[in-house]
Amino acid sequence: MQLVIRRYRPSDKDTVLSLFSVTTLGLIQPCFNNAISSPLYITITLALCVAGYLLGSVLGAVVLPGAWVGLVYCCHEIYSGYLRNKLKTDMQDIPGNFLSRPDDCYWVAEAEVEGIAQIVGMVAVVGKQSSNERYGELFRLIIAPTCRRMGLGVRLTETVIEFCKERGFSAVVLENSSAQQAAVALYKKLGFSLVLKHTNSSAPSWMLMLARATILRMKKQL
Repeated sequence: MQLVIRRYRPSDKDTVLSLFSVTTLGLIQPCFNNAISSPLYITITLALCVAGYLLGSVLGAVVLPGAWVGLVYCCHEIYSGYLRNKLKTDMQDIPGNFLSRPDDCYWVAEAEVEGIAQIVGMVAVVGKQSSNERYGELFRLIIAPTCRRMGLGVRLTETVIEFCKERGFSAVVLENSSAQQAAVALYKKLGFSLVLKHTNSSAPSWMLMLARATILRMKKQL
């Protein structure tokens, strides 16, 4: 696949927003799978099954499905709420938020599909200052579902790393959901290490707790 990674252009907006929306909502199922496969929820599910059997079919028929529906709702709201927030804020003005300063940038990956150039990925970086450290924070690493496992994530991340080196930054940092295990593995492969786990998010903390979702802050020294 012939691929070109270039700076975002205003004419890309509709395609970029569509890809961002589809990919973000696609994380709901992995989040649910990650939560329901945890030892805690396996234990709870088994306990509810036993309780439903021992206490009567009516109670079991109500409690067990209710627990699953609640978990699905939490996973859905975490990502759909995040999507709504970003579509109203920084994604509405990508040039203003990601291309107005020399320390920031937004790239798209463009591939030729059936003779037509299509945007199949994107990534952004914002230069930041903390104490005496200047670093770049990686955002919006998005890969189209049809183009995954082709090395595109590596190329986009390396684009950010090289940009940060050129700007004289000391590190690249990012935040990622614990449910995105493939992305976490990719970052580790590229030299990022875990520096912090937290649950500070636009979603209510109780939703993150029920969905077993943790925000991982990772860092690569340059």
